Parts: sequence; structure tokens; C-alpha cells
Amino acid sequence: MKPDTLIFDLDGTILDTLDDLSDSVNFALENNGLATRTREEIRTFVGNGIRLLIERAVPAGASAEVVDSCFDDFKSHYKNNCANATKPYVGVCELLAELKNNGFKLAVVSNKADFAVKSLVEDYFGGIFDYAVGERAGVRRKPCPDSVNEVIKFFGTEKSRAIYIGDSEVDVETSRNAGVRCVAVSWGFRDKSVLNALCPEYIIDKPSDLTGILSEGFFI
Repeated sequence: MKPDTLIFDLDGTILDTLDDLSDSVNFALENNGLATRTREEIRTFVGNGIRLLIERAVPAGASAEVVDSCFDDFKSHYKNNCANATKPYVGVCELLAELKNNGFKLAVVSNKADFAVKSLVEDYFGGIFDYAVGERAGVRRKPCPDSVNEVIKFFGTEKSRAIYIGDSEVDVETSRNAGVRCVAVSWGFRDKSVLNALCPEYIIDKPSDLTGILSEGFFI
């Protein structure tokens, strides 16, 4: 069936958040007397929520108390610094405007904290997305399908008419767990070789490619 609902990941898919995430991770590490991480290291840590981001960033064998302290420091710093260097990827705003004008229902499902998801989506894409959710207490995060299912129920659509767009193995697995088709983007936090090994339905190299595969009927 022809798609009518497009569900996007946030970090690494529509927003380049890596610099701000890196700054907040390294603030938390330094504040707890730990060695900082490189931007490239942090890029590989992102995708499974901020708690696991911190667990990956601290040294192996760090105590639970240290992890908790770093996690708290990260959250407080990131809440006030999540939009310092963050920006949409080139071509994303134009893509989203075109999709909206063409009548697609648009949503964001992210493993980022819900407060940050809602704030960033409003700040950078105000009025474009009809629904946006992040990690919340009591709701299993990706790759569990709970939030994708929530979006589909909200829109009253069929899974056969929904597509999930993301940049990582978590996103491909999420789409499969939810029973929806997947488009992976190669400009985000994972190398294209990683995406190729995951075998999503499509991999695109620039935002306008999504318009192309939708208009040419590849998902009908």
C-alpha cells in the first residue's frame, strides 16, 4: 500500500546533534575526574538512549555510583546546552517541508530523553511534525516497537503504510520489531558499511533521495 506515515529518528537522521552530545558527555566525565572521549568514539556510543551512552563513555569497570553521577551531570548539562551547535542536516528542512506539503503524516521517535526530543523538534522544525516522542519512564525504548506502535495508533494508519527512517542498527531493528519498512540514511552516526550489513529496504545518501523513492512508487 502507498505510504502515508513517515516516522523519523532524531539524532543522526534529521538533526546533527553530535557536537552537543560530545560536549555534555565530556563535561560529565571531566566533572567526575575521568578521561574524556573523542567525538568519533561518542559517535559510536549514540543510539540506545542517554543512559547507555554514559555507560559506554565511562571507563570499563566504573562503579554504579560513578555511572550515576556522570549520568546526572550529563542530563543537567545537556538540558541547558542541547542546542548550542546542533543543526539540521543539509537538505532535511526542505525535504520535510515537501513531505508535509504532499500530505504525509510526520512523526519523530527517538531514544533521546523526551524533554530534549520535544524541545529540539519544536525549536528546529516547529509545525512540521504531528507527533514526537522520546525515552520516557514506563515505555520501552527502541529497538522495542512501543513508540512506533504508539505513533501508528495515534495516526490511525496501517503498518503497511508506515516507513521508519533512521541511521543506525537500532533503527533497522526497531522497524523490523514494529513490522514496518525501513529507510536507512548514510549521513548519520553509522558508516554505510554498517548499514549495508543490516539490509534495510533502502539506504539513501542525501535527503532528497527519500522523495525520489516515494514518488517513484518503490514502496507501493
